[in-house]
Amino acid sequence: MVKHSFTYEIVFVDDGSTDNSWEIVANLAKDDSSVKGIKFRRNYGKSAGLYVAFEAAKGDVIITMDADLQDSPEEIAELYRMIKEDGLHLVSGYKEKRFDPLTKTIPTKLFNWATRKMSGITLNDFNCGLKSYDHKVVKSIEVYGEMHRYIPVLAKWAGFDKIGQKVVQHQERKYGVTKFGIERFINGFLDLFTVMFISKFGKKPMHLFGLMGVLSFAIGFAIATYLVFAKLMWQAYNMTDRPLFYFGMLAMIIGAQLFMTGFIAELIARSNTDRNKYIIEDLLN
Repeated sequence: MVKHSFTYEIVFVDDGSTDNSWEIVANLAKDDSSVKGIKFRRNYGKSAGLYVAFEAAKGDVIITMDADLQDSPEEIAELYRMIKEDGLHLVSGYKEKRFDPLTKTIPTKLFNWATRKMSGITLNDFNCGLKSYDHKVVKSIEVYGEMHRYIPVLAKWAGFDKIGQKVVQHQERKYGVTKFGIERFINGFLDLFTVMFISKFGKKPMHLFGLMGVLSFAIGFAIATYLVFAKLMWQAYNMTDRPLFYFGMLAMIIGAQLFMTGFIAELIARSNTDRNKYIIEDLLN
């Protein structure tokens, strides 16, 4: 077994567990000063756990690992080296051989394919929990909701585009059961569209809604102008008798609504400061 001279800390996040996980973490922290713990009062989800762990982490290289024992700690040394020596910003594990049921592996392949196409990042497994990061990455990105699946996309959007991957050993689950189901399958695709929207328009929603609103209003105005011109030239019909009149009115109304949506979205984007506030019940430092 290869020995390393790493200095390290281990940050455990208890996401509102109902078993004795926190007692185990507390005992570990008593015996080892390198062990830290964060306990949520209730279950917030994986993104919340990563967010508070990223805030608490102090090392030059941060490595994340799920607690289901399907990932091997022996991968840590190489993940660390790829950040420090190869100069990568983020390294994602790739479970080339998986020990998951088909109900999980097939949707995962679809997610990965769609994310590669939409983001331009050539990773085989975006959702692998075993990843390593340069500390600048985790201090610069904001993970919330269900965005943990797309951290590489968020990192690239933040300017950290040196992203690599490493084939990692995957083991059969020893404890617990997977929570992957049809709800997560659907939410995964919705989250993909969300993260792509946020990466392009999160700080400037008016650029999207305003453009759509102007185009819609312009189409409606062009239709109205044509109908008025036709009425003045030929005077052979009543404008309100033509379906085109209502299409034009509808386009102008939708355009005005989209434009106002852009203004409201800008206000929300600039004033939303409570998005990542979580109630932490206890801390081990």
